[in-house]
Amino acid sequence: MLDMKRIRQDVERVRGSLQAKGSAASLDRVLELDELVRAAIFATDSLRAEKNTLTERLARGAVAAEEAAALRQTVRELNCRLKEADEELSRHRDDLERLLVWLPNIPHESVPRGSGPEGNVVVRSWGSLPTFPFVPAPHWDVGASLGILDPQRGARISGSNFPLLSGDGALLTRALITLMLDLHTTEHGYLEHWVPYLVNRAAMVGTGQLPKLEEDMYVCSAPELFLIPTGEVPLTNLWREEIIAEDQLPIRMVGYTPCFRKEAGTYGKDTRGLNRVHQFDKVEMVKLVEPSQSYDELESLVADAEEVLQRLQLPYRVVSLCTGDLSFSAAKCYDLEVWAAGQERWLEVSSCSNFEDFQARRMGIRFRPRSGGKPQLVHTLNGSGLALPRIIAALLENGQTAEGTVKLPEALWPYMRGRTMIGPTHRTTGHSEEG
Repeated sequence: MLDMKRIRQDVERVRGSLQAKGSAASLDRVLELDELVRAAIFATDSLRAEKNTLTERLARGAVAAEEAAALRQTVRELNCRLKEADEELSRHRDDLERLLVWLPNIPHESVPRGSGPEGNVVVRSWGSLPTFPFVPAPHWDVGASLGILDPQRGARISGSNFPLLSGDGALLTRALITLMLDLHTTEHGYLEHWVPYLVNRAAMVGTGQLPKLEEDMYVCSAPELFLIPTGEVPLTNLWREEIIAEDQLPIRMVGYTPCFRKEAGTYGKDTRGLNRVHQFDKVEMVKLVEPSQSYDELESLVADAEEVLQRLQLPYRVVSLCTGDLSFSAAKCYDLEVWAAGQERWLEVSSCSNFEDFQARRMGIRFRPRSGGKPQLVHTLNGSGLALPRIIAALLENGQTAEGTVKLPEALWPYMRGRTMIGPTHRTTGHSEEG
């Protein structure tokens, strides 16, 4: 959430940031309500001061009986007016709050200007694109031929875009999760958490998924709980409404979770195989940091995600997102994209973002400076470390051989029971006639 004081002091920059992010939110109405709130605060403070003055005179008993009766009547009238003023203040504050949660974060000055993906900037690349003596197949064909990817059975259970991974596909998923968690906890300094997968509305509003993205979320009723769209939500909310000693910062957290997204409005767009699914697995990294360190911490967050890709020997590029492609909550974001040889395209597998104090203000996460003074808002960051579906897609497409097997990167061998490749297998469920 944006600071109202910042909006007042830099109206044109905020207005420009709304336009840069393509937001339709009304800043004029926000400013109007802010004026009403401040006027209502002045009115309630004035009435309360007048009431207190009269109450003190009555308490001292230094007035005649007739005057005392008149003062008591005035106090009663002031109480009624004060109640009305407080109610008016509460209404204006609620209206202002409802609008403020729709205002996106302000892009950092280093973010490239642009209206969409064409404005994104490739910062660097790593690795060589694989070459083949044959035409490489897309992962949905490779997975089907190996017997490890079955979108049809997944769709029979849950609907389209709920893929089923079996046998070595399931083992590969578990191997990737464990590799990533081991790397981030033992070498990168993150503390692992196993978190709830259902969260309340306040948690979703806190990280900025709500209200803007509500149509993309799966929700359970009575009580209202949301299936998490990313591990960022429960991990960041672990510190909601807390004051942290500065000596505890930076706090680095990591966790594996399944993620659930309806992806409303994306039907028919890149939905083959594992490209865009409604349930997927992800290892998420989250940081709470002292504000002056947040952009250094963003670069190290990106480096931590990059190391996973390097160990998996997947060619990738780091892309700085432009203003028009930034998420609602991000002040700056880098995407990591891997090359998928069978599709001849780059696939996004991680977004690493600095939210500055935007999420912390919504959640009330502050730190107490070691030098003293009142608590200040932390800066929050998060990044996928990594999301699995497109990683699996890239591994299958880039590692395929003419013999119909898939070569695995060395980093995965210990997690794949010592195996160096995946070969065709039969279903453990056996073969049956369908229909």
